[in-house]
Amino acid sequence: MRDVAVIGVGLTKFGEIWDRSFRQLIVEAGSKAILDAGIEGKDIDAMYVGSMSSGRFIGQEHVGALVADASGFYNLHIPSTRVEGACASGGLAVRQGYLSVASGVNDIVVIGGIEKMNDVAGTSATETLATAADQEWEAFFGATFPGLYAFIATRHMHEYGTTKEQLAQVAVKNHANGALNPYAQYQKEIKLEHAINATMVAYPLGLLDCSPVTDGSAAVVLCSAERAKEFTDTPVKIIGAGQASDSLALHGRRDITTLDATVHAAQMAYKQAKVTSKDIQLAEVHDCFTIAEICAIEDLGFVKKGDGGKAIDNNITTRDGSQPVNTSGGLKAKGHPVGATGVAQIIEIVLQLQGRAEKRQIPDARIGLAHNVGGSGATCTVHIMEGM
Repeated sequence: MRDVAVIGVGLTKFGEIWDRSFRQLIVEAGSKAILDAGIEGKDIDAMYVGSMSSGRFIGQEHVGALVADASGFYNLHIPSTRVEGACASGGLAVRQGYLSVASGVNDIVVIGGIEKMNDVAGTSATETLATAADQEWEAFFGATFPGLYAFIATRHMHEYGTTKEQLAQVAVKNHANGALNPYAQYQKEIKLEHAINATMVAYPLGLLDCSPVTDGSAAVVLCSAERAKEFTDTPVKIIGAGQASDSLALHGRRDITTLDATVHAAQMAYKQAKVTSKDIQLAEVHDCFTIAEICAIEDLGFVKKGDGGKAIDNNITTRDGSQPVNTSGGLKAKGHPVGATGVAQIIEIVLQLQGRAEKRQIPDARIGLAHNVGGSGATCTVHIMEGM
């Protein structure tokens, strides 16, 4: 297996984007990444596109071909593949691109992530997202993702004493980071009391515990590490990549407060990278709900099981903490265009390791981790990156 590096990144603004279409967003992100890498269409061996549910959101399937067409590369006949894994679609697309380069099949690949979620009404968006849950055992009985993560949160509170205030602090932290991110959907700070007293969605999760419905796109360019310096002075190497699955429905899990897919994907990535959780200097984790971040930092080994809430109390995960988490603002403030999220997480780590994260820059960052989850934890990807 060859070493693989990120040589270019591109991101659109995240939010409610009414003046640009699905294809315009993916072309914008892809063009930015290609320009950042300094490559041309003829250099691209393959494209991978993460998109969860474009058929339901915009009535468009056959997304791989659409992206090749809209990018102007149809005449080059570059193989373009759509990858789906619910909210982990972007992370899975990155992993597929990574494996294709690491194996030697391809030298340069472009990975995009895209979702246009606001073209349908809020109820339709909720129903579409619920297709990532178990239809027979969960969605049929009316369980949506706020409800499923509320089960996780209440059990975590019962088992470990986690509080609603600690959940709210996750939202406050991530909004403070998002306020510094020009691409974020919500570029504003919030107060703790507002997060605690927000309209209840599914106890104990209020409106400000939930990630928003988002439009947006992200793209990265990967190539073999041996060629990376041909294109950029600051390539970022992917030193570990893990993927794991678990029961689709919560009732099949051994413990709903632990996402075993995260645990196993992280172990795979740590082993390949020859690092431990203590070596990770910053991380982008999948905070679709505030409880998801608390579970993630436990399952990734940043703190012991049950101490996720205490980590928030002790400011471990703030930008000036010992292990900053979600410097981009996370899904909570940056936004969550489900197919693009995993790619955008990679971009934040790359920018941090290259020293290009501007006001949210973590000093001397060398090793970072991106953690992307599908559904309530049935799919997970973990990528570990290091500056070259």
